[in-house]
Amino acid sequence: MGKHYRWQEGSLLLRCQLQPRASKDEIVGLQGERLKIRITAPPVEGKANQHLIALVSRWFGTPKSAVSLLQGEIGRQKTLRIESPTRLPDGAAIERPEI
Repeated sequence: MGKHYRWQEGSLLLRCQLQPRASKDEIVGLQGERLKIRITAPPVEGKANQHLIALVSRWFGTPKSAVSLLQGEIGRQKTLRIESPTRLPDGAAIERPEI
């Protein structure tokens, strides 16, 4: 991808690095070619993935059903698809595509 995100027909593909069991949920900033995100959920039985999807849907102003995990079901490096985000959170370093 070259950078931590890519627009694809109105959807945002976001590459992130997850840090589970953090003290709070937050976007830390860029770490290489991924957006580092800290979450409070533990990495057991899919809890971290569910928590991440709920957070991202809230941060980007979409329903949870609009956020899907494309890569990284297991592991800390993940790629998410966010369909038609209505807002871009501070710290995510994402620009809207040129129309």
